[in-house]
Amino acid sequence: MSDTDEIPRPTLPALCRQHDSQLLVIDIQDRLLGAMAQADRLRVLKASSALISAARLLGVPLLATEQYPRGLGATDSSLRSDLVSHGRVFEKTSFSCCGAPGLGGQLDRETHSQVVIAGIEAHVCVLQTALDLHVRGFEVFVVEDATCSRNPAHHANAMQRLRQAGVTVTNMESVLFEWMRDASHPHFKVISQLVK
Repeated sequence: MSDTDEIPRPTLPALCRQHDSQLLVIDIQDRLLGAMAQADRLRVLKASSALISAARLLGVPLLATEQYPRGLGATDSSLRSDLVSHGRVFEKTSFSCCGAPGLGGQLDRETHSQVVIAGIEAHVCVLQTALDLHVRGFEVFVVEDATCSRNPAHHANAMQRLRQAGVTVTNMESVLFEWMRDASHPHFKVISQLVK
């Protein structure tokens, strides 16, 4: 190899970008939450709440789904008011959110090419949605600490499958700090409090 030959570098997953992101909160509903282990339930609610609060402050579009809400209940009340007042909630029966009536028109790849995902269950609705969006050309970021499954092994398997498929598996703090990029960001103090 000569000095002028460029060494091929691996392509790294992109960072989340505030102006390109949209946040999709999947099926964090009363009955589904009730089936989760308490520690997982609390972790998902805390991480999802931080993501929603930061998205609201930063103008990141908010979308949410509810799987058959007549049977599984509404989105948890601690999250629902922000989602309803600052975003849109879509009912669905399909496991992938891409099958929710009206949601496809709200996911705009031209202006917001990234979808950040929180929700339950990781191995069903989160997995199918993330893979569908990835195939459709979105940069997909699944927030591992804002997702769970009833069976921890199913959650771990879902994260492994997503990584293998080329979806970025991340965490809540990484997303928030990638959205801000700099400690001089005008919302840095408020958003940094969300991770404490």
